[in-house]
Amino acid sequence: MGVVLDHLGETRLELGAARNAERKGNWRMGRDGDGIAWLALDKPDTGTNTVSVGALRELDGVLGALEADLPAALVIRSAKTGGFAAGAEIGELADLAGQDAGALLREGHRVLDRLEALECPTVAVVHGAALGAGFELALACDRRIAVEGASFGFPEVHLGLHPGLGGTFRLTGLIAPDAAMTLMLTGKTAHTAKALSLGIADEVTEERHVAAAVRAAVTDADARGHRLKAMAFGMAPARSLAARQMRAGTAEKVREDHYPAPYRLIDLWEEHGGDREAMQAAEIASFAALLDSATSRNLIRAFFLRQGLKSAGPGDSDIAWVHVVGAGEMGAGIAAWAAIRGCRVTLSDPDTAALGHAVRRAGRICKDRHLGTAGTRDALDRLMPDPNGYGIAQADLVIEAGPEDAGIKRGIYDMLGKRMKPGAILASNTSSLRLADLAQGVIGPERFAGLHFFNPVEKMELIEVIRQDRTGDQTIDRLAAFCREIGRLPARVADTPGFLVNRALIPYLMEALVLMEEGVPKDRIDRAALDFGMPAGPVTLADQVGLDICLDVAESLSGQLEKPFPDIPRALRDRVAAGETGKKAGKGFYDWSDGPPEPAPAEDDGSSDMPDDLTDRLILPICDACVTCLRQQVARSEDEIDAAMIFATGFAPFRGGPMRYARDRGPEEVRARLAALADAHGPRFAPDEGWAQIG
Repeated sequence: MGVVLDHLGETRLELGAARNAERKGNWRMGRDGDGIAWLALDKPDTGTNTVSVGALRELDGVLGALEADLPAALVIRSAKTGGFAAGAEIGELADLAGQDAGALLREGHRVLDRLEALECPTVAVVHGAALGAGFELALACDRRIAVEGASFGFPEVHLGLHPGLGGTFRLTGLIAPDAAMTLMLTGKTAHTAKALSLGIADEVTEERHVAAAVRAAVTDADARGHRLKAMAFGMAPARSLAARQMRAGTAEKVREDHYPAPYRLIDLWEEHGGDREAMQAAEIASFAALLDSATSRNLIRAFFLRQGLKSAGPGDSDIAWVHVVGAGEMGAGIAAWAAIRGCRVTLSDPDTAALGHAVRRAGRICKDRHLGTAGTRDALDRLMPDPNGYGIAQADLVIEAGPEDAGIKRGIYDMLGKRMKPGAILASNTSSLRLADLAQGVIGPERFAGLHFFNPVEKMELIEVIRQDRTGDQTIDRLAAFCREIGRLPARVADTPGFLVNRALIPYLMEALVLMEEGVPKDRIDRAALDFGMPAGPVTLADQVGLDICLDVAESLSGQLEKPFPDIPRALRDRVAAGETGKKAGKGFYDWSDGPPEPAPAEDDGSSDMPDDLTDRLILPICDACVTCLRQQVARSEDEIDAAMIFATGFAPFRGGPMRYARDRGPEEVRARLAALADAHGPRFAPDEGWAQIG
């Protein structure tokens, strides 16, 4: 919403005759003196529009009235400053799975076909985002006027779907089909300038000129002709060639058995792209089938898991100034991200070179985030190197990101306790040390908690918010709200060894290293994880996290868990001792000097020589650790555990998280498999007693 308001300023939205019209359901409509009907989408009790079944049925009634008394033109726009429409109601999609989705989809298509056929000019005025069904609503109009800052996109692929209300044939019929397919296959958005260049938007204007732009669009009766490229793709051989290229590009990113939606989209365009009526029927059938797939059900669930984490940080944090102690890898990332997200940030470290590196890193993050010149300048202005720690006395929140050494951290807390202002929160970014131990001697322990970011901070969405025995409720609530305010997902977890994410992840990483010691090639180990659906193999991930961090966490966990922990492989200790700590050092188990490593290809014939329990040895320890965390109430529910593992580690979202994977596979089967692995490889695989409660 903030981006939109940057463009709109304090200007009221131009709603024409709809401004003072009474809202009926989700819509407001009025006619102006020129006979133009202004129809505003204005969903009650929310700041964001969605295109619900109810909204479409109400639109159908509006169109019937307009057909009976045809206006000079129809203008459709949003009455919400936040944007045009965020897409369909995700809850309605979830409810449709397993039912007759086709019938409801056909009803929705009939409504948008009716809008498209209305015998007067129709204009969609779009500010903010028009996504999914909102984009399809705009596509059913004759013209689209984009207000500066508008964007258009089809994010359905992230839910295991493709457009389902006419987007597949309307967008490929409007703009170059290869460009249209790219938008749908990737889920990316076309922002204002790109939308204009592609032909999605017919005009770009500022909010104060919307009324004039509408009048011009209404009087311009020339139909936009199809581009020559679109006509060329009307021939089957051209579509088939392009489809083969699209499949090859898609296969480089996702597997068809994991994410079928992009492949089905390519199929329906290749087969029916020259026939709109056939493509419409195929879109409905394909969407309905995908909606009933396990992939879509789990990705829709992941959407709601994200919403659940967001709701864990309600209210305002009242944190405007953040001071970070330690300008290493994590501290620099935390400081940069907080500044980018609008906080005033001071960063202290006795090493002034580290402070300089942190500022340069912040600049690179700004560039990667496409903040532009002004945005980068503002973010860097908010980030102040502070070698003497003057900002400590002004900060609302002090984040300690020092070395993983309890003695060093306690020394930092002694210093901070004498300088922090009353009411300020102290949070540690420790990844493995018990907060209860660190809290000894802390001034104001009720305002001391854990705030565990993951590396790289600018990319990892989850933050563990950790309560120790004396942490106050208000402190946890403020920290959770702070996470949400900086665009991150707070997971409230208990103060136990490894907390939640590292407790589940480190056995996975250690088992990979044990397999390497047994002689299994590292690229084959990574390939097994990728074939399961993990975003990176465990050996690659260990290099990315940092082998020194992996070693610290493993050593911390090895003496604190109920069950035996894998012996820490000598190879890990040797790499760390040699300074080969992974990606950040340019070399770990892989050589990163020439870019990311390539795992063994999926079709490698040598895979037949691999242990037949390879995948289970990697994945099932994660599931078992999650069951332990559930039993020990490290997190409050299976949903919270799955959410944390998906958004902190990328655990195969299409499988729904480790707990959902275990349930889908069958808890008894997983428990029996763990017992068999324990017999074969040792007690580290012994199933946790909590499996008895997973039914």
